[in-house]
Formats: sequence, structure tokens, C-alpha cells
Amino acid sequence: MSTSATETPMSFPVHASAVPVSAERRAEILSDPGFGRYFTDHMAIATWTRDAGWHDAAVVPYGPLQLDPAAAVLHYAQEVFEGMKAYRHADGSVWSFRPEANAARLARSARRLALPEVPEQMFLEAVSQLVRTDEAWVPSGGESSLYLRPFMVATEAFLGVRSAHEVKFLVIASPAGSYFSGGVKPVSIWLSQDYTRAAFGGTGSAKCGGNYAASLVAQEEAHANGCDQVCFLDAGERKYVEELGGMNLYFVHDDGSIVTPELTGTILEGITRASILELAKDAGHEVSERRVSIEEWRGGVESGRITEVFACGTAAVVTPVGRLVSRDGELVHGTGGPGEVTTGIRQRLLDVQYGRAEDPHGWMHRLV
Repeated sequence: MSTSATETPMSFPVHASAVPVSAERRAEILSDPGFGRYFTDHMAIATWTRDAGWHDAAVVPYGPLQLDPAAAVLHYAQEVFEGMKAYRHADGSVWSFRPEANAARLARSARRLALPEVPEQMFLEAVSQLVRTDEAWVPSGGESSLYLRPFMVATEAFLGVRSAHEVKFLVIASPAGSYFSGGVKPVSIWLSQDYTRAAFGGTGSAKCGGNYAASLVAQEEAHANGCDQVCFLDAGERKYVEELGGMNLYFVHDDGSIVTPELTGTILEGITRASILELAKDAGHEVSERRVSIEEWRGGVESGRITEVFACGTAAVVTPVGRLVSRDGELVHGTGGPGEVTTGIRQRLLDVQYGRAEDPHGWMHRLV
């Protein structure tokens, strides 16, 4: 389901909060925001109906949504979302990283979930206006940022099984501290052998809540086995590595080449993933996207052919993988610490995002 490509770009007038968080309280929050614990004073919102299309767009005070108990999202999980960040540069300006890619992915996810597409310019204006309105909430220093969560939910009150005729699009914002506050630490990965994340023809390539809900039992299994994250194999043969619960994987080889599992329709196409592939090529690494079996992973580490393994995502950026754990035993990667290639790519990406390095690909978009 799509909207017209010729629509006039939608504006988001601001209706300011009458009771914003005080400057003192905001400063206290920004000194230790954590992740996803606190939210800014406002949110962007717009409504879509089958007859009128997108309308009633605005930036309004942050607050609860009023949903009918029969709202389609509560019964059939018709919703999609995005994750992105706003970065404070040294000169005080605020930037986003490849926001048009987030807009495009939200549109792809919406098509898969039979939701209306948010036009790119509407998406960008919602994000930009919210950040401009709540600019004081963008932290500075270290790897802090303002995490942005655009999302769409089916709000029509109707219990029939069909795509909803009423939908809301929102953007909320939450200040985020450094993911690794005490320095980058390798994570341990549990190999799920009983659960899969997605199957061919399913919703694996869409960023929808159902995928994450389905991964939680495996994530709990990982925690029960002393691991930080879970790795899923393909649903067909149970032998090919796909992704973690919310992160893409990379394998660094002893010749400097980097391999990441190819997009088969069951893996989410990460924006950080694509950016890392470009940065790795810029640094002279041979990069390939292909299927990687769990046997290749194990054998490569044991032989020394695979020297580093890392994962990536919006929240953690780049995360070194220190060990793989399963019912068959434990596999330690290299020294168990962050590898040179992993560290270099992570720093290069952060330097672009925070304005400390040139942006040859034109990825950064100024918001304030």
C-alpha cells in the first residue's frame, strides 16, 4: 500500500508543552541517560486513513496514546519501526546519519506489513522538527546521542483480519549514553539451536516488533547460559549464520578480507551494516556478502583463518564478539578482546557520525 509520490511535503507545526522538564532535571538526566529510560518533551505524530491519506501532522507534547481496546495493532501486531540517532558535533550543531536510508527501510517494512508508506520528505520533516524542538535534549561528549524512534501502528478499532484503515505515525526521542561506558568490551554469543528468527517468505527483512518478540525466548536462553546475545541460524537447514537478535555479523579473515552473511530475505538490511561495508572497502579490505555456515565459523576460528568477529547495530555501533557458546562447547575468538580491524572500523564510523572525520559519502544530514 503506497501513498502518492506527488504529495506536497507535509509540515509538522509545533504545539509546545506547557510543562517541559526543567533545565536542572534535564541536565541531571543527560549526565547519565542510559538507553531508552527517559524521553524528551515532545513527539511528532500524524494520522493516515484510507479515505484521506496522511493528515493532522504536528509536534505535540510527549504523552500516552489513547487506543481503543480493539485497535488492530493490539491483536494482529500490524506495526513497524526504525532506530536512528542525532549527534552533537563539537561546534554545537546537530546531525543525523543517513536518515533517508531509514525512511526507505521504513517504507519497505510498511509494504511487507500492509501499512501505508510514509513519504521520505514527511519522514525527514518529522524527525527534523522534533529534534529542532527538543534540541536541548541532544547530549554532548563521548558517544552520547539522541536516539530517535520513528514508528507506525495500526489504530483502527476493528477485529476483522485485514489491513487497517487507520494508522498513526510517530517519532519519539530518548537521550542515550555511551553503549560501552567503561570502554569497548567483547560480547559473548549463544548459538540458538532450537529457535529461528525468520523463514523465507516471512517478515525477517522487515523491521517489525513481531520479529523481536519472537527472539526474546532465545535471548532469555542466552542469558541463562551466561551470554549477552543470541545468534540465529537459517530456518531451512539450520546451518547458515543469519544475525543476532538485533545486530548483523561480520567475519574478519587472516588476509584482511571481511565476510558478512548475504541478504536472503530473512535478514534485516541494517543501515550500519551497509555503511561498514563501504568503510571497509575504503580502508582497502576485500568485502564479500555470502552465506556463512556455523561449521565455517567454528573451523575458521580454530584454524586461525577467522581472526575477528564483530556485530553492528544502531545502539552499539560496532561490537566485538569474544566467544561463541552452544550446547557443543565454547569457542574463543583470538585473544577474546577487541581486534584491530574491528576497532579501526568502529572508530572510523564514529568519527564520521560525530564530525571528527570527512564524510566522503555524504551520509550526514544537518538538523540544527
